[in-house]
Amino acid sequence: MGQQAPTLEEVAHAAGVSRSTASRAINGGSRVSPEAQQAVDDAIARLGYVPNRAARSLVTRRTNSIALVVPEPDERVLTDPFFAATVRGINSALRDWDLQLVLLFAQPDETPGRISRYLRNGHVDGAIVVSHHRRDDLEGAIEDSRIPAVFVGRPFRDFPGLRFVDVDNVAGGFLATNHLIAQGRTNIAHVGGPSDMAAGEDRLAGWRQALTEAGMAEGPLARGDFTTVSGVQAMETILALDPTVDAVFAASDLMAMGVLRVLAKHGRSVPEDVAVIGYDDLGVAEGSVPALTTISNPVVRMARYATDELLVSLGFLDKDDFVAQAGDSVPVVEKDGHIILAPVLVPRASS
Repeated sequence: MGQQAPTLEEVAHAAGVSRSTASRAINGGSRVSPEAQQAVDDAIARLGYVPNRAARSLVTRRTNSIALVVPEPDERVLTDPFFAATVRGINSALRDWDLQLVLLFAQPDETPGRISRYLRNGHVDGAIVVSHHRRDDLEGAIEDSRIPAVFVGRPFRDFPGLRFVDVDNVAGGFLATNHLIAQGRTNIAHVGGPSDMAAGEDRLAGWRQALTEAGMAEGPLARGDFTTVSGVQAMETILALDPTVDAVFAASDLMAMGVLRVLAKHGRSVPEDVAVIGYDDLGVAEGSVPALTTISNPVVRMARYATDELLVSLGFLDKDDFVAQAGDSVPVVEKDGHIILAPVLVPRASS
């Protein structure tokens, strides 16, 4: 019987580096020092290691692809800056690995469970799930398929082994509302997100918590779906309910754009008559008129963390090689095995 072909682990051991460093060096990754690259190259030459991806996939049953699961229609995905930021974060984490990214969008009037069946049938090695809704029950699909997965955003249901990365949206809603209270506003309305999304519910909870702690009554509430059109509709509803509102916290910057349009239509000056604050800071807020005060939602970083978590689960990355983006200054907390980032207030002219 011929000699068994050397493994990646043997190359790493011979080079004196971790398995993930050896893999990055072999795949042309950018996060490898010249010394480590040379050590891996020397070990490959001594051992005669040949990375045969086709043969390896037959043995491991790996597809060398991961899915980005977005249970939203494609027109929404292509127009919302949240999703562009998500893809940027994932790509920054995948640049060192020979892995393909497969995009799974919801289709209009699709049969329930299409995405779940795709995940269960072994088409991808792992999944990153974003913008999930309660009705999607992707938690159940992940649990049933046992596919490694990480959620960007808090899922509605937990189970052993479930991992997610999120910003503290309750704290973000509290921070936004507290800012308006500090400006002397006394009738603070809320344009809330969808009730079937955790981000919408958590930001609403933060609004209520800040008002309760300040001893203030809740202003009018209307919900949207994080789009500008829904922000317009919600703000029209709020003004019909109570035209005396002097501040609005919108649960997304796109909805806040709709709020600004309605206020301008009704002759309300911002911030003199009505102060406005949004949530996300993904490029829209800075270019609005007036420039929008908002809460920073670190989507690129969340997507990067989620991808690194998935790479650890798949064995491409060692836990001790889990590297945050350079220059991170926002606090990160690991709570019950999940990564939670702190929200940051970005004050501008609208408040």
